[in-house]
Amino acid sequence: MIECVLFDLDGTIVNTNELIISSFMYALQQHAQPAITREQMIPHMGTSLPDQLKAFTNLEDVSALEASYRHHQLEHHDELIQSFPKVNEALEELRRREIKLGVVTTKIRPTTIRALEMFDLQQYMDTVVTLNDVTKLKPDPEPVLTAVRNLGVDPEKTLMVGDSGVDIQSAKAAGVLAAGVAWSLKGEDTLRKYGPDYILQDMTDLYEIVGGGTAKP
Repeated sequence: MIECVLFDLDGTIVNTNELIISSFMYALQQHAQPAITREQMIPHMGTSLPDQLKAFTNLEDVSALEASYRHHQLEHHDELIQSFPKVNEALEELRRREIKLGVVTTKIRPTTIRALEMFDLQQYMDTVVTLNDVTKLKPDPEPVLTAVRNLGVDPEKTLMVGDSGVDIQSAKAAGVLAAGVAWSLKGEDTLRKYGPDYILQDMTDLYEIVGGGTAKP
């Protein structure tokens, strides 16, 4: 039986995809870097911001681009993010079943909380682990293990849900179950390559999983 469900934020429970892509395009343009397509960006999404910018530019020092990215993201945050279907409904039901809930993200804390509050998701979260709370990021197990420790739960009874390979890798390294979401921009087939225990076609698929039912990965 699952006693805790942890969620990635971007692309998993909040649709920040267009905000992220437009922020990257803005940062590259502002610093006269060659433009890249969204298709070239998507495989790197989910890793840390500096790692993504380094991959896009081949630069070692990306601090200036990072500042431009964050400026654009803050300025356009509310207009470019959206909710995903049935997220609030699912979290409400999981809370009713007394499942502990949390967020594990590579975002900084201020924008994480802003997104959660915008869609009334903060009220469900028993812990929120961000870039500011750890020394190593996903795919390292530290972020997931930090959430597990904060909640005092059994890793073997914990499920991590995400839209990226690094979410699945971090979960597996931490000894928790892993679920990918079929609405990931990376595509369901890409997520399956990382060997998740489950693939969610709909957020309400979690009901069967936490209830001890068998959902095919």
